[in-house]
Amino acid sequence: MNRQGILTVVSGFSGAGKGTLMKALLEKYDYGLSISATTRTPRTGEEDGREYFFLTREHFESMIEQGELIEWAEYVGNYYGTPKKYVEDQLAAGKDVILEIEVQGALHVRELFPDALLLFITPPSAEELKNRLVNRGTESMDKIEERLSRAFEEADCMQQYDYIVVNDELDACVEQLNEIIINEHSRTLRNNSYIEKMSNELKAFKKGDL
Repeated sequence: MNRQGILTVVSGFSGAGKGTLMKALLEKYDYGLSISATTRTPRTGEEDGREYFFLTREHFESMIEQGELIEWAEYVGNYYGTPKKYVEDQLAAGKDVILEIEVQGALHVRELFPDALLLFITPPSAEELKNRLVNRGTESMDKIEERLSRAFEEADCMQQYDYIVVNDELDACVEQLNEIIINEHSRTLRNNSYIEKMSNELKAFKKGDL
């Protein structure tokens, strides 16, 4: 049975540990991480097609006009977006693809890919979220308060996700994510072609046809 890959969209609060979780998942299991396109200049050590597809502003805007991006946004003067063809090619080849983006982008992906699997990553509690942001030691309290305020707004969207995954213990969370994606392949709605094939084959065994 030919297996179509599943597009898994991962979102979560800033400070929930999404980046660490995705890195651990991809190191242990064979998933494809969707590569974003950007107009920003490559940083030292970055390669085109590995960290990002580095594009000119004109090329990026052409992709917007042609509907070639799943989602896109402009941040601090640069465009960032997800090329549709790259994701579709990976899925058609049977590769499960993971796309890590913010909430609004994720809900837009659901519009374009109704079968996408949406996972929301959260810490065990709001207090733990605050502690993780503070312990990173990279931002001022004003910035941390801004992120917590944003998290409050994002919480309203949690019910639109298929699964809520509590990132408490890293290894256990990695296993949970992997199990969710594996089990998703067995859902009835993802096996319509197999169901039709089996039904047609069974017609030969109907009473009187043997």
